[in-house]
Amino acid sequence: QVQLVESGGGLVQAGGSLRLSCTASRSIFSIATVGWYRQVPGKQREMVATLTRDGVTNYADSVRGRFTISRDNAKNTVYLQMNSLKPEDTAVYYCNANFRAGTTFDYWGQGTQVTVSS
Repeated sequence: QVQLVESGGGLVQAGGSLRLSCTASRSIFSIATVGWYRQVPGKQREMVATLTRDGVTNYADSVRGRFTISRDNAKNTVYLQMNSLKPEDTAVYYCNANFRAGTTFDYWGQGTQVTVSS
């Protein structure tokens, strides 16, 4: 079993920046597709950014150019740098890692709240 622990959320004014971190209890990020997702009450969880083990990134249109996903395999940590934050970025942000090793493994963190005030 792998635990993912997010940190770095908080309250920030519009236009500000935050960096979220996601640390895994085991070294899996080098073989996994990792991603950040977010969810607001009453809505489905949506993809924010993903990063494959080969380094290919994908971003939601709403965050492209403002957010950057990165990975430090030596630290078992994935980051989401969020710049030029907007009130509509307010959500609980979740870290995800998935990979295949005979079967598919899919792990989620507990989430971290990001609140952007106008």
